[in-house]
Amino acid sequence: MIPRYTPPEIATIFTDESRLERWLEVELLACEAWAKLGRVPAEALPPLRAARIDVDRVAELEAEQGHDMAAFISAVQETAGDAGRFLHLGLTSSDVVDTALATQLRDASKVIDADALALEEALVEQAERHRLTVMMGRTHGVHAEPLTLGVKLANFVDELRRSRRRLADATRDVAVGQLSGTVGTHATVPPEVEEHVCRALGLAVAPVSTQVIARDRHAGFVSALALLGAVLERLATTIRLLQVTEVDEVEEPFSRRQKGSSAMPHKRNPVLSERICGLARTVRGYAGTAMEDVALWHERDISHSSAERVILPDACALTDYMLRLSARVIKGLRVKPERMREHVDRHGGVAFSQQVLNALIVEAGWPRERAYRTVQALALQAREGGGGFRELVRASREIVGALSPETLERCFDVESYLSGIDETYRRLGLSTISAGETGPAVAPALAVEAGLAGGSTS
Repeated sequence: MIPRYTPPEIATIFTDESRLERWLEVELLACEAWAKLGRVPAEALPPLRAARIDVDRVAELEAEQGHDMAAFISAVQETAGDAGRFLHLGLTSSDVVDTALATQLRDASKVIDADALALEEALVEQAERHRLTVMMGRTHGVHAEPLTLGVKLANFVDELRRSRRRLADATRDVAVGQLSGTVGTHATVPPEVEEHVCRALGLAVAPVSTQVIARDRHAGFVSALALLGAVLERLATTIRLLQVTEVDEVEEPFSRRQKGSSAMPHKRNPVLSERICGLARTVRGYAGTAMEDVALWHERDISHSSAERVILPDACALTDYMLRLSARVIKGLRVKPERMREHVDRHGGVAFSQQVLNALIVEAGWPRERAYRTVQALALQAREGGGGFRELVRASREIVGALSPETLERCFDVESYLSGIDETYRRLGLSTISAGETGPAVAPALAVEAGLAGGSTS
């Protein structure tokens, strides 16, 4: 894991110390179960529980023995005296490694979900604040029809909630343990030992295993992280597109002492959002690797192990980092409602063309082709600088003769684009009253620039 992109809570879960402590916990719980079955004497448990881990000693023995689990057992036995001989009784490496790994992924998932919830709350706050902040919707990158920034952000609330559900499901699938012996038959370790260990660790018991827990579980977990990353990338891409100079409708937070470029003092680049996009691509790559790890040979090979040492901690770290970075961006987002409204009014309100089209079809009774071509010609004239669309429509004798002044006025009323918003908000459980709401299509800009540093590099 790269420290730059690793939240401390995730780093702690995946340290060598944490991994070895979890291994030891599995071993000690297995000894407890064996003691209940009469295979390990009860008096051996206190010295076993007093055993300690020396990370440096484990590393030294691993260099000598070429096997991390064997080195771990040897190092712990050195601190447990004669009772150490009962460690690893009937177990194989994967019994310990996979079961401990399940606790790491479960604990990492809790951290990730807490930060996903924090981002969801930030998105909800901004979606409610900007429920009526009108802006242009865009399809193919081109102006389409008006919507609001709140609705735009509400989509991400919904996507993030689905991502959290997917991660919760994937976590349940991966939070399973197994102590079933070398080929999964419980020949050397009875199911009672397995059940005792998993119950104590808060894990479900894998109903069947080979020598390892099936890797489709882990692939599902990493895939859920990758999908969450893709949602964050879409959010970050949206911010980047809205911050393009020619658009200039929102800006990432930019602190007073921050520099956007080493050469150009005027620059304010969306570097945080760009960083999110780059890291999301990395996590997607990890999902591909996790799927490659599913097809192991027979009851087990070790081809997955080296890959998982990289992708599992990194996928958790990067996903959590992206969530925290996304929350910073959303909380500190600078919104420019006046600039948004300028775009809505561009070319004299050409974005209202469908309203004129529908009025001519429904109220004037025109054939659709005639109505479409008439409105299209005026829209094209407006786009090419031949006048404002609203004025061109009002100057058209054909249209004025077909539609009343009141109807024409309604065609250019932005309120018609907001009529369904409250239902969307109700479906999402969001407030239908915008913060500081004073009237139609009005919401205060949020300009938070306090102390949110972000460098000019990724």
